Amino acid sequence: MNRTFRIYPTILGIALLICSAAIAQDVKYNFMPGTNFAKYHTYKWISIEGGAHPNQIMDAEIRQAVDAQLATKGLTKSSDNKADLNVGYQIAVDQEKQWNAYGMGGVRWGGGGMATATQSTINIGSLVLDMYDPDTKQLVWTGTATKTIDPSNNQEKNQKNLDKSMEKLLKHYPPK
Repeated sequence: MNRTFRIYPTILGIALLICSAAIAQDVKYNFMPGTNFAKYHTYKWISIEGGAHPNQIMDAEIRQAVDAQLATKGLTKSSDNKADLNVGYQIAVDQEKQWNAYGMGGVRWGGGGMATATQSTINIGSLVLDMYDPDTKQLVWTGTATKTIDPSNNQEKNQKNLDKSMEKLLKHYPPK
């Protein structure tokens, strides 16, 4: 009995699903219980001492993405010391190995087609966004977005990825 099964479209679909799940951004947040977030109307940027920061271009891209999202939440950026909220961030970029596999030919019982796998290195970047109450000097909100920072050469792709991840990260700000 010699049956040829054409399962490559199914395998390809499953592989694409796995790959898209693997590169999906992961966001987490936490906040200080009992905080009245309704009192925050303005914010200013601060540097987190000892935190890792990118080059000036990526710094501007990150701030632009966060500024856009905070504006949708009704917060106004301030440059003076009278802001209701201090906002800072830090980043980390690690590398992981990724395997890309593909096959050719049909799959048969008792036999098989040809398959090849290649290895590549991908950058996995995390961004931690912190918000502090300047009066109490306490952390009131923190969020982490992983698979957000990619130091690639494609600036449009980087900005789109940052915008998407900051929208996802700040979706639940202010907490209910």
